[in-house]
Amino acid sequence: MKKLAVNIGDVEKAQEVIKDYIRKTPLIKSQYLSSISGGEVYLKLENMQLTGAFKFRGAFNKISSLSEDEKEAGVIACSTGNHAIGVALSSQLLGIEAKVIMPTNASAAKIQAVKDNQAQVVLSGETFEEAKENCLKIMNESKETFLHPYDDEYIIAGQGTIGLEILNELQDVDTVIAPIGGGGLIAGLAITLKSINPNIAVIGVQADNVHGMKASFEEDKIVSHFVAPTFADGCFVKVPGEITFSIVQELVDTIVSVSEEEIKLALKNLMQKDNVVVEGAGALTSAAISSGKIDSYVKGKKVVAIVTGGNVDLKIVSSIIDEFYEI
Repeated sequence: MKKLAVNIGDVEKAQEVIKDYIRKTPLIKSQYLSSISGGEVYLKLENMQLTGAFKFRGAFNKISSLSEDEKEAGVIACSTGNHAIGVALSSQLLGIEAKVIMPTNASAAKIQAVKDNQAQVVLSGETFEEAKENCLKIMNESKETFLHPYDDEYIIAGQGTIGLEILNELQDVDTVIAPIGGGGLIAGLAITLKSINPNIAVIGVQADNVHGMKASFEEDKIVSHFVAPTFADGCFVKVPGEITFSIVQELVDTIVSVSEEEIKLALKNLMQKDNVVVEGAGALTSAAISSGKIDSYVKGKKVVAIVTGGNVDLKIVSSIIDEFYEI
Protein backbone atom coordinates (compact mmCIF):
# COMPACT_ATOMS: atom_id res chain seq x y z
CA MET A 1 0.00 0.00 0.00
CA LYS A 2 1.31 3.44 -0.87
CA LYS A 3 2.10 5.91 1.92
CA LEU A 4 -0.91 8.08 2.64
CA ALA A 5 -1.02 11.63 4.01
CA VAL A 6 -2.95 10.59 7.15
CA ASN A 7 -2.50 7.54 9.38
CA ILE A 8 -4.25 6.01 12.37
CA GLY A 9 -1.83 7.78 14.72
CA ASP A 10 -3.06 11.12 13.40
CA VAL A 11 -6.65 10.10 14.10
CA GLU A 12 -5.81 9.00 17.63
CA LYS A 13 -4.05 12.33 18.26
CA ALA A 14 -7.10 14.16 16.94
CA GLN A 15 -9.31 12.24 19.35
CA GLU A 16 -7.19 13.47 22.26
CA VAL A 17 -7.41 17.06 21.02
CA ILE A 18 -11.17 17.16 20.54
CA LYS A 19 -12.49 14.70 23.16
CA ASP A 20 -13.32 17.33 25.79
CA TYR A 21 -15.22 19.51 23.31
CA ILE A 22 -17.19 17.24 20.98
CA ARG A 23 -20.27 15.22 21.73
CA LYS A 24 -19.91 11.44 21.49
CA THR A 25 -22.88 10.84 19.22
CA PRO A 26 -25.38 7.98 19.57
CA LEU A 27 -25.26 4.78 17.55
CA ILE A 28 -28.81 3.45 17.26
CA LYS A 29 -30.34 0.49 15.46
CA SER A 30 -32.78 1.37 12.68
CA GLN A 31 -35.60 -1.17 12.81
CA TYR A 32 -36.98 0.19 9.55
CA LEU A 33 -33.78 -0.01 7.50
CA SER A 34 -32.92 -3.37 9.03
CA SER A 35 -36.31 -4.81 8.11
CA ILE A 36 -36.27 -3.67 4.48
CA SER A 37 -32.61 -4.47 3.79
CA GLY A 38 -32.02 -7.82 5.47
CA GLY A 39 -29.09 -6.38 7.38
CA GLU A 40 -28.55 -5.20 10.94
CA VAL A 41 -28.42 -1.47 10.27
CA TYR A 42 -27.26 1.14 12.77
CA LEU A 43 -27.32 4.92 12.39
CA LYS A 44 -24.38 7.01 13.64
CA LEU A 45 -26.17 10.21 14.54
CA GLU A 46 -23.72 13.01 13.75
CA ASN A 47 -26.78 15.21 13.23
CA MET A 48 -26.70 15.36 17.05
CA GLN A 49 -23.15 16.74 17.13
CA LEU A 50 -22.81 20.15 18.83
CA THR A 51 -23.08 22.02 15.53
CA GLY A 52 -25.66 19.64 14.08
CA ALA A 53 -23.04 17.98 11.86
CA PHE A 54 -19.79 16.00 11.92
CA LYS A 55 -17.72 18.89 10.54
CA PHE A 56 -17.07 20.30 14.02
CA ARG A 57 -14.62 17.46 14.66
CA GLY A 58 -12.25 18.30 11.82
CA ALA A 59 -12.58 22.06 12.21
CA PHE A 60 -11.70 21.99 15.91
CA ASN A 61 -8.74 19.67 15.30
CA LYS A 62 -7.41 21.90 12.52
CA ILE A 63 -7.78 25.21 14.37
CA SER A 64 -6.18 23.71 17.48
CA SER A 65 -3.12 22.82 15.39
CA LEU A 66 -2.47 26.40 14.23
CA SER A 67 0.51 28.41 15.40
CA GLU A 68 -0.04 31.44 17.63
CA ASP A 69 0.70 33.75 14.68
CA GLU A 70 -1.88 31.95 12.53
CA LYS A 71 -4.48 32.16 15.29
CA GLU A 72 -3.72 35.86 15.78
CA ALA A 73 -4.32 36.50 12.06
CA GLY A 74 -7.78 34.97 12.32
CA VAL A 75 -9.20 32.19 10.16
CA ILE A 76 -11.16 32.16 6.93
CA ALA A 77 -13.11 29.30 5.37
CA CYS A 78 -15.43 28.55 2.47
CA SER A 79 -18.38 26.25 2.90
CA THR A 80 -21.90 25.38 1.84
CA GLY A 81 -22.76 25.30 5.53
CA ASN A 82 -21.66 22.63 7.97
CA HIS A 83 -17.91 23.30 7.76
CA ALA A 84 -18.78 26.95 8.27
CA ILE A 85 -20.70 26.20 11.45
CA GLY A 86 -17.89 23.94 12.70
CA VAL A 87 -15.32 26.66 12.07
CA ALA A 88 -17.51 29.27 13.74
CA LEU A 89 -18.05 27.32 16.96
CA SER A 90 -14.44 26.09 17.11
CA SER A 91 -13.15 29.64 16.69
CA GLN A 92 -15.53 30.95 19.33
CA LEU A 93 -14.41 28.28 21.82
CA LEU A 94 -10.73 29.01 21.11
CA GLY A 95 -11.10 32.80 21.10
CA ILE A 96 -10.19 33.32 17.43
CA GLU A 97 -11.75 35.66 14.86
CA ALA A 98 -13.45 33.78 12.01
CA LYS A 99 -14.80 34.74 8.59
CA VAL A 100 -16.75 32.35 6.38
CA ILE A 101 -17.46 32.68 2.66
CA MET A 102 -20.68 30.90 1.69
CA PRO A 103 -22.45 30.58 -1.69
CA THR A 104 -25.47 32.81 -2.14
CA ASN A 105 -27.82 29.81 -2.26
CA ALA A 106 -26.62 28.37 1.08
CA SER A 107 -29.30 27.18 3.49
CA ALA A 108 -30.79 29.99 5.55
CA ALA A 109 -30.61 27.76 8.62
CA LYS A 110 -26.88 27.21 8.14
CA ILE A 111 -26.15 30.89 7.53
CA GLN A 112 -27.97 31.79 10.74
CA ALA A 113 -26.11 29.07 12.67
CA VAL A 114 -22.76 30.55 11.59
CA LYS A 115 -23.85 34.01 12.71
CA ASP A 116 -25.13 32.61 16.00
CA ASN A 117 -21.60 31.36 16.70
CA GLN A 118 -20.15 34.85 16.23
CA ALA A 119 -18.42 34.36 12.85
CA GLN A 120 -18.62 36.88 10.03
CA VAL A 121 -20.55 35.63 6.98
CA VAL A 122 -19.81 36.76 3.42
CA LEU A 123 -22.20 35.49 0.74
CA SER A 124 -20.35 35.20 -2.56
CA GLY A 125 -20.72 32.99 -5.63
CA GLU A 126 -23.50 30.67 -6.72
CA THR A 127 -21.62 27.38 -6.14
CA PHE A 128 -19.06 26.05 -3.66
CA GLU A 129 -16.30 26.36 -6.28
CA GLU A 130 -17.12 30.05 -6.88
CA ALA A 131 -17.28 30.70 -3.13
CA LYS A 132 -13.88 29.02 -2.75
CA GLU A 133 -12.30 31.16 -5.50
CA ASN A 134 -13.62 34.32 -3.86
CA CYS A 135 -12.48 33.10 -0.45
CA LEU A 136 -8.91 32.68 -1.69
CA LYS A 137 -8.94 36.18 -3.17
CA ILE A 138 -10.10 37.67 0.14
CA MET A 139 -7.52 35.62 2.04
CA ASN A 140 -4.66 36.86 -0.12
CA GLU A 141 -5.58 40.42 0.78
CA SER A 142 -6.37 39.89 4.47
CA LYS A 143 -3.66 37.29 5.31
CA GLU A 144 -6.13 35.27 7.37
CA THR A 145 -5.41 31.55 7.80
CA PHE A 146 -7.34 29.44 5.30
CA LEU A 147 -9.20 26.35 6.59
CA HIS A 148 -9.95 23.92 3.77
CA PRO A 149 -13.28 22.13 4.26
CA TYR A 150 -11.96 18.66 3.40
CA ASP A 151 -8.54 18.47 1.70
CA ASP A 152 -6.42 18.85 4.83
CA GLU A 153 -4.66 16.27 6.99
CA TYR A 154 -5.99 17.67 10.29
CA ILE A 155 -9.54 17.91 8.95
CA ILE A 156 -9.41 14.32 7.70
CA ALA A 157 -7.97 13.04 10.99
CA GLY A 158 -10.67 14.84 12.96
CA GLN A 159 -13.44 13.27 10.88
CA GLY A 160 -11.77 9.88 11.32
CA THR A 161 -12.54 9.97 15.04
CA ILE A 162 -16.08 8.91 14.13
CA GLY A 163 -14.60 5.56 13.13
CA LEU A 164 -13.01 5.13 16.56
CA GLU A 165 -16.37 5.76 18.22
CA ILE A 166 -18.09 3.22 15.95
CA LEU A 167 -15.54 0.51 16.69
CA ASN A 168 -15.71 1.20 20.41
CA GLU A 169 -19.42 0.30 20.35
CA LEU A 170 -19.66 -2.18 17.47
CA GLN A 171 -16.36 -4.01 17.10
CA ASP A 172 -17.75 -6.60 14.68
CA VAL A 173 -19.18 -4.11 12.18
CA ASP A 174 -18.99 -5.39 8.59
CA THR A 175 -19.84 -2.29 6.55
CA VAL A 176 -19.67 1.46 7.12
CA ILE A 177 -21.44 3.78 4.67
CA ALA A 178 -20.69 7.50 4.39
CA PRO A 179 -21.87 10.40 2.24
CA ILE A 180 -19.21 12.08 0.11
CA GLY A 181 -18.77 15.71 -0.86
CA GLY A 182 -15.08 16.54 -1.13
CA GLY A 183 -14.15 13.35 0.70
CA GLY A 184 -12.85 14.40 4.12
CA LEU A 185 -15.25 12.19 6.07
CA ILE A 186 -14.88 9.00 4.07
CA ALA A 187 -11.11 9.44 3.86
CA GLY A 188 -10.85 9.73 7.65
CA LEU A 189 -13.19 6.80 8.19
CA ALA A 190 -11.32 4.61 5.71
CA ILE A 191 -7.97 5.35 7.37
CA THR A 192 -9.38 4.49 10.80
CA LEU A 193 -11.45 1.44 9.94
CA LYS A 194 -9.04 -0.21 7.52
CA SER A 195 -6.10 0.33 9.88
CA ILE A 196 -7.90 -1.53 12.66
CA ASN A 197 -9.75 -4.10 10.54
CA PRO A 198 -9.00 -4.26 6.79
CA ASN A 199 -12.03 -6.49 6.26
CA ILE A 200 -14.53 -3.73 7.06
CA ALA A 201 -16.15 -2.55 3.83
CA VAL A 202 -16.17 1.25 3.43
CA ILE A 203 -18.84 2.47 1.02
CA GLY A 204 -19.35 6.00 -0.29
CA VAL A 205 -22.59 7.60 -1.50
CA GLN A 206 -23.13 10.66 -3.69
CA ALA A 207 -26.00 12.19 -5.62
CA ASP A 208 -26.61 11.30 -9.27
CA ASN A 209 -26.57 15.02 -10.03
CA VAL A 210 -23.15 15.83 -8.52
CA HIS A 211 -20.58 13.11 -7.92
CA GLY A 212 -17.03 14.25 -8.55
CA MET A 213 -15.50 11.63 -6.25
CA LYS A 214 -17.46 8.73 -7.78
CA ALA A 215 -16.53 9.85 -11.29
CA SER A 216 -12.88 10.23 -10.26
CA PHE A 217 -12.91 6.84 -8.51
CA GLU A 218 -14.18 5.21 -11.69
CA GLU A 219 -11.81 7.09 -13.99
CA ASP A 220 -8.86 6.48 -11.63
CA LYS A 221 -7.98 10.17 -11.83
CA ILE A 222 -9.46 13.42 -10.55
CA VAL A 223 -12.26 14.66 -12.79
CA SER A 224 -15.24 16.97 -12.39
CA HIS A 225 -18.88 15.91 -12.42
CA PHE A 226 -21.99 18.06 -12.38
CA VAL A 227 -25.39 17.64 -14.02
CA ALA A 228 -27.67 19.76 -11.84
CA PRO A 229 -27.90 21.02 -8.25
CA THR A 230 -28.75 18.41 -5.63
CA PHE A 231 -31.07 18.27 -2.64
CA ALA A 232 -28.01 16.97 -0.76
CA ASP A 233 -26.51 20.46 -0.78
CA GLY A 234 -23.93 19.59 1.87
CA CYS A 235 -22.30 17.26 -0.67
CA PHE A 236 -22.44 19.67 -3.61
CA VAL A 237 -18.77 19.34 -4.62
CA LYS A 238 -17.92 18.89 -8.30
CA VAL A 239 -14.23 18.05 -7.88
CA PRO A 240 -12.82 15.98 -4.98
CA GLY A 241 -9.71 16.93 -3.03
CA GLU A 242 -6.29 15.62 -4.02
CA ILE A 243 -5.46 14.26 -0.57
CA THR A 244 -8.93 12.78 -0.06
CA PHE A 245 -8.97 11.19 -3.53
CA SER A 246 -5.63 9.47 -2.96
CA ILE A 247 -6.99 7.91 0.25
CA VAL A 248 -10.34 6.97 -1.27
CA GLN A 249 -8.62 5.46 -4.31
CA GLU A 250 -6.52 3.26 -2.04
CA LEU A 251 -8.96 2.25 0.70
CA VAL A 252 -12.64 2.68 -0.24
CA ASP A 253 -14.43 -0.42 -1.56
CA THR A 254 -17.02 1.21 -3.80
CA ILE A 255 -19.02 4.39 -4.38
CA VAL A 256 -22.64 4.53 -5.54
CA SER A 257 -24.96 7.38 -6.41
CA VAL A 258 -28.65 7.92 -5.71
CA SER A 259 -31.38 9.98 -7.35
CA GLU A 260 -32.99 13.12 -5.98
CA GLU A 261 -36.23 11.20 -5.45
CA GLU A 262 -34.38 8.49 -3.49
CA ILE A 263 -32.72 11.12 -1.29
CA LYS A 264 -36.02 12.85 -0.51
CA LEU A 265 -37.79 9.56 0.22
CA ALA A 266 -34.95 8.50 2.54
CA LEU A 267 -35.15 11.84 4.37
CA LYS A 268 -38.90 11.39 4.81
CA ASN A 269 -38.47 7.84 6.12
CA LEU A 270 -35.73 8.85 8.56
CA MET A 271 -38.07 11.45 10.02
CA GLN A 272 -41.16 9.24 9.98
CA LYS A 273 -39.76 5.78 10.78
CA ASP A 274 -36.70 6.54 12.94
CA ASN A 275 -37.61 9.98 14.35
CA VAL A 276 -34.34 11.37 13.02
CA VAL A 277 -34.31 14.88 11.53
CA VAL A 278 -31.68 15.17 8.79
CA GLU A 279 -30.65 17.36 5.91
CA GLY A 280 -30.36 16.04 2.37
CA ALA A 281 -26.70 15.00 2.61
CA GLY A 282 -27.44 13.19 5.88
CA ALA A 283 -30.00 11.01 4.09
CA LEU A 284 -27.62 9.77 1.37
CA THR A 285 -26.57 6.61 3.22
CA SER A 286 -30.14 5.61 4.01
CA ALA A 287 -31.04 6.26 0.37
CA ALA A 288 -28.29 3.89 -0.76
CA ILE A 289 -29.54 1.16 1.58
CA SER A 290 -33.25 1.52 0.79
CA SER A 291 -32.59 1.69 -2.97
CA GLY A 292 -30.96 -1.75 -2.87
CA LYS A 293 -27.84 -0.51 -4.66
CA ILE A 294 -25.46 -1.91 -2.03
CA ASP A 295 -27.34 -5.07 -1.06
CA SER A 296 -24.21 -7.24 -1.21
CA TYR A 297 -22.64 -5.10 1.52
CA VAL A 298 -25.80 -4.96 3.66
CA LYS A 299 -27.75 -8.24 3.58
CA GLY A 300 -26.77 -10.44 6.48
CA LYS A 301 -24.21 -7.85 7.65
CA LYS A 302 -23.77 -5.49 10.57
CA VAL A 303 -23.91 -2.07 8.97
CA VAL A 304 -23.36 1.50 10.16
CA ALA A 305 -24.78 4.35 8.10
CA ILE A 306 -23.41 7.79 8.94
CA VAL A 307 -26.11 10.45 9.36
CA THR A 308 -23.82 13.41 8.76
CA GLY A 309 -26.00 16.39 9.60
CA GLY A 310 -29.36 17.74 10.63
CA ASN A 311 -29.11 21.42 9.76
CA VAL A 312 -32.14 21.42 7.53
CA ASP A 313 -34.22 24.47 6.66
CA LEU A 314 -37.76 24.10 8.01
CA LYS A 315 -39.11 25.13 4.60
CA ILE A 316 -37.45 22.04 3.14
CA VAL A 317 -38.98 19.83 5.82
CA SER A 318 -42.36 21.31 4.98
CA SER A 319 -41.86 20.66 1.26
CA ILE A 320 -40.96 17.02 1.96
CA ILE A 321 -44.08 16.56 4.08
CA ASP A 322 -46.22 18.06 1.31
CA GLU A 323 -44.58 15.92 -1.39
CA PHE A 324 -45.07 12.63 0.46
CA TYR A 325 -48.26 13.49 2.30
CA GLU A 326 -50.20 10.50 0.98
CA ILE A 327 -47.41 7.95 1.53
